[in-house]
Amino acid sequence: MTQITKSEAAVLERIEQQPMLDRTMTWAKINSGTANLEGLAAMAQQLGDAFAELPGEVELVAPDPVETMQPDGAIQTLERGKHLVATVRPDAPVQLLFTGHMDTVFPKDSGFQELSWREDNILNGPGVADMKGGIAVMLHALMALEGSDAKDRIGYQVMINSDEEVGSGSSAALIKRLAQGKTAALTYEPALPDGTLAGARGGSGNYSIKIGGRSAHAGRNPEDGRNAVVAAADLALRLKALMRDGLSVNPAKIDGGGANNVVPDHAILRVNFRPRDPRDQAEAEEALERACAAIAMEHDVSVHPHGGFGRPPKPLSEGAEKLFGLVKRSGADLGLDIGWRTTGGVCDGNNIADCGIPVVDTMGVRGDAIHSADEILIVDSLAERARLSALTILRLAEKGLA
Repeated sequence: MTQITKSEAAVLERIEQQPMLDRTMTWAKINSGTANLEGLAAMAQQLGDAFAELPGEVELVAPDPVETMQPDGAIQTLERGKHLVATVRPDAPVQLLFTGHMDTVFPKDSGFQELSWREDNILNGPGVADMKGGIAVMLHALMALEGSDAKDRIGYQVMINSDEEVGSGSSAALIKRLAQGKTAALTYEPALPDGTLAGARGGSGNYSIKIGGRSAHAGRNPEDGRNAVVAAADLALRLKALMRDGLSVNPAKIDGGGANNVVPDHAILRVNFRPRDPRDQAEAEEALERACAAIAMEHDVSVHPHGGFGRPPKPLSEGAEKLFGLVKRSGADLGLDIGWRTTGGVCDGNNIADCGIPVVDTMGVRGDAIHSADEILIVDSLAERARLSALTILRLAEKGLA
């Protein structure tokens, strides 16, 4: 265990919980579901004002185009909100990346819009843990850092995107660009209630597979038809059969068909793959290609996959293990027992790690029941986790990942 120095203690003393709680509650009252562009714009304005308190430049970056396949097979471009990027001291010797997301899973018409207190230390509300509380932790750790003598050694970029909850399709290229040349990254997804962090993560791939058959009368000449729904069902079964240790496959939905007296000539199969590591992902991609080719030949239909692996698997690299070790030691000096474990969930940490940058992606608040109307923030974790971040950043500036 290392002793907290006087200069480190001075930084930690600047972190106060009430301002973080006030910001979190204000932000959580803004509905910023991924599809609520008006709410995201309001949230981006609030965040822009807040992060302008840091030195450097704050900008809103236009989202990249994102496509989705409609039930009829047509490709539609989706609208996404702008992403916030702040850049501070880009010429400093140590360059770090901090990321978060302003969107939530709760749409504009969600019945879950209000904040309520469960207990004195437990706040219930949309996005309080995932991740408006986490953004407050990030901001206040950086604000405390700016009062430090060590600040001139640390440059950083902050990226808060608007589409993390739907896979970061419009911000993936931005994340990749910002990750280049960074020593390490911290992402502010919530930790578990006991403070456990996410370590290694599996990946995630989503596909919409368009199948084109041939219509015919179901009574007069069904033999002339090519049933796209049956072909989709066959493909779903073949893909499900790929499931094994290290690869989860979930055929989730089939769109298509019509009247009972018509052989359906189109169908869309939606399927999610969860590979444990890059080798599992490669095998899944090859198996999908083979299965589509076999279905096309055996059912005499056309098969066109659309999609891909937006979240690559995130095994723990040597650099990531060093970064986790630094977080653990910093936690110990603050009286926190920091542990981590493998999870099947995915986030922007997957994309950052795929760039070869060490990342710890659950540096946010302690919370629970995220993505539900029971979502809670454990309030005293605001100051606790901001101090953990600040101490980790100071030590990264001093010694890097050594």
